[in-house]
Amino acid sequence: MSLSVRRVTDPHDPALEAFGRIQEAAYYQPEMLIPAEYFGPMIAQPPQTSQRQNIILVAEQGGEVVGGTLFHLLSSGAGFSSFMGVAQSAWGTGAARALHQARMQIIGEAGAAGVFADAVHRQALSAEDLAAEARVGSDPTLRRVKLGALGFFTVDIPYWQPVGGPEGGPLKDLDLMYCPLETSETVSLRLVTDTMQAYWQGWLGADRAAKEAGALAQRTGQNPTGQSSVALLSATERPKAFSQS
Repeated sequence: MSLSVRRVTDPHDPALEAFGRIQEAAYYQPEMLIPAEYFGPMIAQPPQTSQRQNIILVAEQGGEVVGGTLFHLLSSGAGFSSFMGVAQSAWGTGAARALHQARMQIIGEAGAAGVFADAVHRQALSAEDLAAEARVGSDPTLRRVKLGALGFFTVDIPYWQPVGGPEGGPLKDLDLMYCPLETSETVSLRLVTDTMQAYWQGWLGADRAAKEAGALAQRTGQNPTGQSSVALLSATERPKAFSQS
């Protein structure tokens, strides 16, 4: 059966619920992801009302949704991927690559430079987390290998989500990833901080998002208003600050 990818534009499309079920089954901490009931309102939101345009793509085979991705076009000039996943029944079919290629086509047509994402690294996970990964059939090391095969790199910057960790504090088991449209060994620090500020603003508010983006820049010791850049490492690596600590 042939595989096809399409953008979901109808907030009542049954494909959204199907994608939500894949998301629940595919990730070891589904409670950390955007719930499926928000998908419809998110894609119905006019892009001019916020700093982001929310986009959902689904991969279908034989009339069945077998994968999907939720990502955001941001005012920074880049995108951020909240999630991409494929049903186990469709592993090895090329669904993930087809979704990513369609995503990058949209990124390019929007004039954006690339797409960011974040991903856990095995070294940052507890034994309990690793067991949870195994229960859903996923492997954090293989995930990073596959991200690298799609064109993602690790951004060499100590990164964490401001909330979602212990006692509501920062979540520090993630690394920031970046897939540029044009081959590069670095990414502009200004693009990194502007993208994360735009991404965080929707759920942290403008002031807190600006503060967290500034703190992210400070952890590099560079000035984001200048021509500073950050190295892009292999997708299987952690930022060098963690390996040196």
